[in-house]
Amino acid sequence: MPPAPSQLKAWLVRWIVPALLPLALLLAWDLAVRLSGTMLVPSPKEVAVMLKDFTVGGVYDDAFSETLGTHWLKSMSRVYGAFALAALLAVPLGLLIGKNALIRRFIDPTLQLLRPVPVTAWLPLSMIFFGVGPNAAIFLVCLGAFFPIVINTAFGVKSVEPRLFEAAAMLGCKGTSMFRQVVLPAAMPSIFNGLRLGHGIAWFLIVVGEMTGVPEGLGAAIMDGRMLSRTDVVIAGMVVIGLTGFVTDRLLVVLNNRLLKWSPQHNA
Repeated sequence: MPPAPSQLKAWLVRWIVPALLPLALLLAWDLAVRLSGTMLVPSPKEVAVMLKDFTVGGVYDDAFSETLGTHWLKSMSRVYGAFALAALLAVPLGLLIGKNALIRRFIDPTLQLLRPVPVTAWLPLSMIFFGVGPNAAIFLVCLGAFFPIVINTAFGVKSVEPRLFEAAAMLGCKGTSMFRQVVLPAAMPSIFNGLRLGHGIAWFLIVVGEMTGVPEGLGAAIMDGRMLSRTDVVIAGMVVIGLTGFVTDRLLVVLNNRLLKWSPQHNA
């Protein structure tokens, strides 16, 4: 039985429409390379060949061949380890800042002072504190992910409707029960927004962190490709980072939608 028109339309909107812009960008990229005749920027086909060699080898048989798994796993462990640490620190602190006015007056001015400082400006200090290596990269990722998570969490708590407290109090909810059953659920949409922002920043900063003497990682591979004028390696690394970040972001969205079915904001 053929699908109903409404089902076909929903399928097209869900799967085909999001693919149109990436396909258009790929076609524009390929056309621009063909028309310019430049050798500096590889075509999408050349990047695809590089990705194959990067993954399983057998094409160029050079230093980059069959090394994607190693670089990807190293970057994944640093990004998600630092991201988890940032979330563990930022979410409880954001809840306290949003709920307690005294703590907010004590901590928030310092946060707002440090937040505009670019995380890349911390790079020299991170190398002094942790040395040249993966620990400096992990520090940068954790620091970069921390600020959007804590700010959004605090905003979510402060934005809880006062009427919710009144309704919960009328039902006998108070103390820690009030916090657990009213404040935390109402702040969850903002917390997830902060997690998604922090996750994106984490992947951005791991590239910066791994360009400073780290031997393995996607950022290190991109740096080596730049030094060797291997633009195909650079773009291949960018593609892998983009796909990995996209998949993880979708997982966060799925978790958000599952936990926040009650919220009008749950369909991210």
